[in-house]
Amino acid sequence: MQTVSPNDSYGFQVEDLGSRTVSSPYKAHRFVRDDERTVHETAISSQGDRADRGTSSLRSSFELAGPREKIYFDPTKIRCGIVTCGGLCPGLNDVVRAIVMQLFHHYGVRNIYGFQYGFEGLIPRYAHEAIMLDPKAVAHIHQRGGSMLASSRGPQPTEEMVDALERLNIQVLFCIGGDGTFRGAENLAEEIRRRNLKISIIGIPKTIDNDISFTGRTFGFETAFSAAADVIRGAAVEATGAFNGIGLVKLMGRHAGFIAAYAALASRDANFVLVPEVDFELGGENGLLANLYRRLRERKNAVVVVAEGAGQQFFDEDEGSSTDASGNVRLRDIGLLLKERITQYLRLMEVPHSLKYIDPSYLIRSAPATASDSLFAGILGQMAAHAAMAGKTSMFVGFWNHQFTHVPIAAAVAKPKRLNLEGNFWQSVIECTGQPHRMTNEAVGLCDSPEEVLVASCASA
Repeated sequence: MQTVSPNDSYGFQVEDLGSRTVSSPYKAHRFVRDDERTVHETAISSQGDRADRGTSSLRSSFELAGPREKIYFDPTKIRCGIVTCGGLCPGLNDVVRAIVMQLFHHYGVRNIYGFQYGFEGLIPRYAHEAIMLDPKAVAHIHQRGGSMLASSRGPQPTEEMVDALERLNIQVLFCIGGDGTFRGAENLAEEIRRRNLKISIIGIPKTIDNDISFTGRTFGFETAFSAAADVIRGAAVEATGAFNGIGLVKLMGRHAGFIAAYAALASRDANFVLVPEVDFELGGENGLLANLYRRLRERKNAVVVVAEGAGQQFFDEDEGSSTDASGNVRLRDIGLLLKERITQYLRLMEVPHSLKYIDPSYLIRSAPATASDSLFAGILGQMAAHAAMAGKTSMFVGFWNHQFTHVPIAAAVAKPKRLNLEGNFWQSVIECTGQPHRMTNEAVGLCDSPEEVLVASCASA
């Protein structure tokens, strides 16, 4: 779960396009009211802290998702659009299918368009043709990985995208993506407000990294760490199959180490887990290399799991850094660097070894969703359709306290979600791997060059 400081205060009021006057055609056994909410912080001390400061219950609770008895849009006239943005992720097709099925069968919406290649699909110069979506078009897409709409990275001109929505008379745009997509969606909502238009922007949280704030889970994450756990198990087989065998696995996780940590706990085979949230050193008595050396001396094998965003400080800053189409700094390959440094160090120490390096990233993100992820993604899509028809906007469907919720997109993009290093979960990772809480040294410090690393590490060992 996301943890926040008791001093933080977030506004969780969801924006509505206007009064709801249309009777919903949805046949529900029960409709949800806007005043039905679930608390943000469940700990008694946290609740007490907020009460002492006079924080309103509205600002510390989430609106529940679900069908409303009165809706804003007339289903017979509304036109909806769907985009999938950013990197591929298990469950994308499941969400698209669920939105289409819900709108078509339960609300009677007949005009649903899929914009191809993410936000590019809204920009005329790319000439990406929109796809008409209906139950027949999406019937079997959940059985495949990837996105039937394809995807792209990077922002597009907000004004041009809103122009396209106006020109096509789109009243709802479902934006399926991660934090970059959500920033783009919030920009769309702001421009729509500026023009005083009645267009709903609904987000569905897609990220393998599970790093979107104020939702306990994002679709695709469970599939990702389940597949990653299998990879770690394979690395462990390779490591134990050779004298001083080392399995080195690089997993996704640009800023957050959730996949690496969850996969390590699921497999129970990792001995070192390196994540972006925790600094570590290579050299010195308590650096990674010396700890790995001791592990091999005692157990004759080791499995090292590293998230892609970890250890970026070891690269030469003078070489400069570029950004990808989404504006993210391009990460240097920490997996290859560790492979090189470990090999150099053990050769210098005259330790015979066999190192196997595995990077399964693209295989994992292109996989079909597991049954659990498919179920979760499908409900997210259904809840997104309910929110859109009710005239909600500038929000995404979250999952909190085992409830599906409405969360303002602005809250999610304002605060990144990271591993809580003081919590029980990370403590469980440390206990499971047996690695030190910190692999840093007061005396040695960080070493910039391979030679310094090797000399310092060898001296300490």
